[in-house]
Amino acid sequence: MNSENVQTKWGQFISLIIVFFFWGFVGSANDILIPVFKKVFTLSQVQSQLVAWAFYAAYFVGSIIFFLVSLKSDVLQKFGYKKTLAAGLLLSAVGSFLFVPAATMESFPFFLTALFTVGLGFSIQQIVANPLAIKMGSPETGAHRLTLAGGINSFGTTIGAILLGIALFGMGDNKKTNLSLEDIKLPFIILGAAFILVAIFMYFSKIEDPAKIEEAKIENKHTNFNILDYPQLYLGMLGIFIYVGTEVTIISNLPALLHTAEFGNVLEDAIAPFIALYWGSLMIGRWNGGVNVFNTSNLVNTALKFIVPALAFGVIIGANIFAAHDVSAFYIYPIWILLFIAVSFVGGKNAGKTLMLFGISGLLMMVFGLFWPNPEIAKFFFISGGLFLSIMWPSIFDLAIAGLGKNTGKASSFLIMMILGGGVIPLVQGSICDLDATHPEGILGITYTHFSYIVPLIGFAYLAFYGFYCPKILKKQGVSHVISEGGGH
Repeated sequence: MNSENVQTKWGQFISLIIVFFFWGFVGSANDILIPVFKKVFTLSQVQSQLVAWAFYAAYFVGSIIFFLVSLKSDVLQKFGYKKTLAAGLLLSAVGSFLFVPAATMESFPFFLTALFTVGLGFSIQQIVANPLAIKMGSPETGAHRLTLAGGINSFGTTIGAILLGIALFGMGDNKKTNLSLEDIKLPFIILGAAFILVAIFMYFSKIEDPAKIEEAKIENKHTNFNILDYPQLYLGMLGIFIYVGTEVTIISNLPALLHTAEFGNVLEDAIAPFIALYWGSLMIGRWNGGVNVFNTSNLVNTALKFIVPALAFGVIIGANIFAAHDVSAFYIYPIWILLFIAVSFVGGKNAGKTLMLFGISGLLMMVFGLFWPNPEIAKFFFISGGLFLSIMWPSIFDLAIAGLGKNTGKASSFLIMMILGGGVIPLVQGSICDLDATHPEGILGITYTHFSYIVPLIGFAYLAFYGFYCPKILKKQGVSHVISEGGGH
């Protein structure tokens, strides 16, 4: 395909990134719901993490169903991208409306079922939207478009935490600390209605389906595919599992950490600003990476690498001030942002090098968070994990499918299945947190809840290893893969 003059189809792309916004919005809503459900249903920390489990396990189940159905008759070939995307949105709408009977019945398992249904819809949307974002223009800027779409996703997570916090707890002088499950109904009715509106909008939008015939030819060649023949893929699947798990576990267990006496006994109603800062950190990193979509000179590109993160940080602060949150403690955070920008310049556009450097940086942040003597500073080391995770998805994806040629489609569906890590790894960290109940003396002079951040530390270590080792595998296979257009800055 001649890609020289293919421009990004901005009208269609903007329609698509609305979907990415919703994924983010619901993702951060989970982080508000975890401490709320923990309190209302008197759950242990590991039980409260079943919220993340239900949501992310749905991705795994949905991807497997999609994969099995596609073996018989390719769903995207048969129904097209638009219809499949709209169907995924309607399924998420059904899940949102299920929150109403779940709240009426005051049933935690029913809430988990509702979240699982939303997640099933999201799995369909993910399978369609990721390749669609890449195909809406030149292949050279495809992964940058995915990074930019990821930035919009993070904008959703940043705003979602604050808006749901306001919806559940109010703001300013009207703020309440006690929550009734009745308060959950209205936000999710609105969310369900929004999903339906976006589904209708998508269905009638002008998004074109990428050349079906071309894809059909490729699909028919998928024979004798063995994962074990591609170490970059199976190690990359573990990479996606650990990446998503690390991203989710840092924030899912943060309310429990901040609730400890050591970290200031922060209550459920005051947790939203920290959740917004964490997801906002991913937004900062992805906006920074999304700069590469635009065709600018080196000087302008370098300037934007500083300006765009500053704007993103301004959005986080502005949204929190709007919600009447005290964010004076956050003004120290640009130190971590500047550190992130410096590492992104060193990584350049080399996916392996970037992943290795960001993995090492994230590992060091977790070490400092564990052992820094002042908890007021230590919590920002943990939160900054979001900065260093922000652009890992395209880097891992990029390396994992390198050299797979005609098997790229199947490899992608296997990688999406590994989003399951977002449900499993928080359970591991939550079970460490629960040791505080039986061992109040803690370990290494800190609580087990604090020590539980050894879990994301190990996650970052593996991601750094994959970034270091995968290019060596590709070199042995004779795959030339030096420049990554997506995993870079």
